[in-house]
Amino acid sequence: MCIKKVISALAGIMVFAVMTPAPAKAVSSVNKAISLSDYTPVSGISGNLSSIGSGSLSSLMILWAKEFKRYHPGVNVQIQGAGSSTAAPALSKGTASLGPMSRRMKELELAAFEKHYGYPPTAVAVAIDALAIFVNKDNPIKGMTLAQVDAVFSRTRRCGKAENVTVWGDLGLDGPWQKQHIQLYGRNSVSGTYDYFKQEVLCDGDFKNTVNEQPGSASVVQAIGASIGGIGYSSMGYNTASVRSVPIAMEVGEPFFAATAENVINGTYPLSRYLYVYVNKVPAKSLPPIEREFFKLILSKQGQEAVEKDGYIPLPRQIVLKQMMALGLK
Repeated sequence: MCIKKVISALAGIMVFAVMTPAPAKAVSSVNKAISLSDYTPVSGISGNLSSIGSGSLSSLMILWAKEFKRYHPGVNVQIQGAGSSTAAPALSKGTASLGPMSRRMKELELAAFEKHYGYPPTAVAVAIDALAIFVNKDNPIKGMTLAQVDAVFSRTRRCGKAENVTVWGDLGLDGPWQKQHIQLYGRNSVSGTYDYFKQEVLCDGDFKNTVNEQPGSASVVQAIGASIGGIGYSSMGYNTASVRSVPIAMEVGEPFFAATAENVINGTYPLSRYLYVYVNKVPAKSLPPIEREFFKLILSKQGQEAVEKDGYIPLPRQIVLKQMMALGLK
């Protein structure tokens, strides 16, 4: 789903409104372009802050936690990144104060939370991500269509390509690559990235049984880098020197576009999404001080600089301001 569609989808979340994406040229230096405010700490913040959820967001949560502790040394932040599906139960049971997710909560997850508290959790978009298709750095493939990606990973092939794809020659590679078997790597079913890939890339089809499921995005990329015939999917922020991302085309005959910030913002790269942190916010009441300050940091200049540092795309200014107002931070 391109970022323009993602922005439209945000209209259903109470902390967002439909808006125009930031100009592409503003992305690489987005904090300067949109003049986000510096984080201004308040005194007396201490205690425990727990986060359970997305593996894709775990490294970014760690960056924010380190920055937060620099301002508030009396705070203890605990982070678990087992997968997005662990966030909703943790918030519902009160075992976590923050629930990072690389997808929106499902209806059953929202219903379980609302049954317990009488109101829904609040979704806060914290960064923009492109879901990249990674191959080994030595793989010469120039690009793939979405239907080809589906045929590589799915046994149902609902996206339009009839033939199964099992070797790199099926995708047009020749020479020693022609008979090289494709080795598949992906996330496990508790991952929000798994759910997103299944819905958007496999046309809600079924994965092949030969996909080697990994516990985290970093593990996926590491496995691909160690496998000459490897291919897998992960957040763009996990790119390393041992792999490269494959440019993607919507249809046969259309141009390929790489997973770059510019292509995500201008809508040409087809696989983009918002990353969220869910929180239990009582309607018409302020967040607890420690949670309020943590979100202030995330939505500040320093917080969005950490987003860019971790390989993701900072939020457009309009979204930052809408969320700050809805969370009572402005």
